[in-house]
Amino acid sequence: MLKINSKIIFIGTPDFGAIILEKICESKYKPILVITSPDKPVGRKQIITPPPVKVMAEKYKIPVSQPERIMNYELGIRNLKPDLIIVAAYNQIIPKEILEIPKYGCLNIHPSLLPKWRGPSPIQYAILSGDEKTGVTIILMDEKTDHGLILVQKSVKIEEKETAKNLHDKLANLGADLILEIILKWQQGSIKPKTQNDTEVTFSKILVKDDGRINWGKSAEEIEREIRAFDVWPGSFTFWEKNSQSLRIKILKARVFNKTKHSLTYPIGKTVVVPQNEIGVQCGKDFLVLEKLQLEGKKEISSEDFIRGFSDFIGTILK
Repeated sequence: MLKINSKIIFIGTPDFGAIILEKICESKYKPILVITSPDKPVGRKQIITPPPVKVMAEKYKIPVSQPERIMNYELGIRNLKPDLIIVAAYNQIIPKEILEIPKYGCLNIHPSLLPKWRGPSPIQYAILSGDEKTGVTIILMDEKTDHGLILVQKSVKIEEKETAKNLHDKLANLGADLILEIILKWQQGSIKPKTQNDTEVTFSKILVKDDGRINWGKSAEEIEREIRAFDVWPGSFTFWEKNSQSLRIKILKARVFNKTKHSLTYPIGKTVVVPQNEIGVQCGKDFLVLEKLQLEGKKEISSEDFIRGFSDFIGTILK
């Protein structure tokens, strides 16, 4: 039987994993080792920065390993003889040789209702797709990405104005609670795993910077969802052509404004003033009201303040 002092290894890298790791450390299942990604340069100054999971592990004085390739750390894991490995948002494929080491396997905490939104960006894709709900799934890992047997799932409602950051934190805390709830049940054999339905599989992809560039030909509803989904990365941005310069503007908050039943009133991307003295942009369908904006190199400001500071903005076409 898995005891309170059982050997658990935790594997993860970003904030999602760090939130889960902290809750695990505060429980009776504090890991004996944390495996995470190597430190890497971050920001314009390329400052070497430890991943959030490492910072959290050091807070709780847990030994940390940061292999470039986890497959090369198999012997180190095997020598520790772990009973269980818990994985949350790790950016490497864990090979079969490592998955088979712990007696109770490797459990992955995934922020979606698998088999929906396998892959690296499930939180963003749930918002992008207008899903009404999402959740957390804990699976017994196998060699395929997010493919393993489901041990437990729990769903949450996606609120109307939910951002990826807010949903991320909500799901991380839910994932931590779920894993702590099932560790003992799993080793006692009281959980019956179930296979995923392959006919219901959908995939998310890695988000890149250019995904954040707004295509004003989309509907205002689609763009508003993108702004909420991309709030952490890659952000949502557009370009304003001013005095032969292309100025980059981040759109931080917006809402849909359905001014007319007709699909188009102005050229796509044209800026106008809408009620409450705010900026509206003509989209492929409806208008998008820009509530908070940030000109590159400047502070974020309200739509009304932007108009006040840049009166020549109105009537231009965003690219």
